[in-house]
Amino acid sequence: MLFTAEHEQARRILHKLIETEINPHVDEWEEAGIYPAHEVFKKLGNLGFLGLNKPAEFGGQGLDYSYALMMAEEVGAITCDGIPMSIGVQTDMATPALARFGSDELRREFLAPAIAGDMVACIGVSETGAGSDVASIKTTARSDGDDYVIDGGKMWITNGTQADWICLLANTGDAARHHNKSLIIVPMKTKGVEIARKLDKLGMRSSDTAQIFFDNVRVPKRNRIGEEGRGFTYQMLQFQEERLWAAAACLKANERTIEQTIEYTRGRIAFGQSILDNQTVHFKLAELQTEIELLRSLVYRAGEALVAGEDVTRLASMAKLKAGRLGRLVTDGCLQYWGGMGFMNETPVSRAYRDRRLTSIGGGADEVMLGIICKMMETLPGAAKKEGRRP
Repeated sequence: MLFTAEHEQARRILHKLIETEINPHVDEWEEAGIYPAHEVFKKLGNLGFLGLNKPAEFGGQGLDYSYALMMAEEVGAITCDGIPMSIGVQTDMATPALARFGSDELRREFLAPAIAGDMVACIGVSETGAGSDVASIKTTARSDGDDYVIDGGKMWITNGTQADWICLLANTGDAARHHNKSLIIVPMKTKGVEIARKLDKLGMRSSDTAQIFFDNVRVPKRNRIGEEGRGFTYQMLQFQEERLWAAAACLKANERTIEQTIEYTRGRIAFGQSILDNQTVHFKLAELQTEIELLRSLVYRAGEALVAGEDVTRLASMAKLKAGRLGRLVTDGCLQYWGGMGFMNETPVSRAYRDRRLTSIGGGADEVMLGIICKMMETLPGAAKKEGRRP
């Protein structure tokens, strides 16, 4: 990925915003279990960061995906993982399909204010009985004249308690399960939408997460994104940007954890020398840093392919898989060198350990990524073709 002077200028502006407007408040927001998304998003929107690769006619910058990837990497400078995830929902999870396939009317009503930071968005796919198995969702949107009538529920919805609208995946027909779903924009203040509860999570504390119920919720069919029955396909496309975002956002976060561990172990004395002076410690940290650089190369390669218009399903799945595994490896390995202090909530490595565990679950679990990669390996030249044989 070749970042230009324009990329780096935007990166510096974003970094300054993070250092002055976000990081000074992170500890407070983590303690509260929520952060002011509307306030933060408005500041990001004013600087153009919520629509870098979105259409200019709806307030976006009209740039290519490399700028979105730059942003995803830079928000890793935020000293928690919950806020970057929340921002990623707004830019790369709830809005890509709307930007690409939504009608002009729908984009004016919902995409433009999301880009401006005037509205907070969330994505409604997961349910209590259908997380990674997206095709098994039960929420329905029944046709009734010019409206859909929605019934069901969604679980683990990031931004859910603060969102102004949800990009909802629902069953809209009786066709095969991969062809009976649609994406529908549902304003959260619509009658029958209930935020059942704000969920209490292990990590990502400053990012609000909700369980939401839909009881006889009526929305106009003009709120549907694109064609009826194409929702599963649209959501699979959104997942690629979501997974690249997750992989990119963990790069600087993991580097920060290593840097903090170096600083701490340099000053921690045991058996007459600093912990860092043990060769096994600084060799391990060097190895972890090398793994981060390898992941960065994969993320950049996938980003270049996406900019070129290529299908990045395989590379994005690999990057997401590696990001989840590496986040666990870095935080667990570093926490060990903090000793007893690593187990204390007051230390940054403890927060990183709790936050980064989600990367292997959200947006498709590791096992789902492995399944996608295996399927695509079978289509490569020379791959195993015999029935029942896996590469």
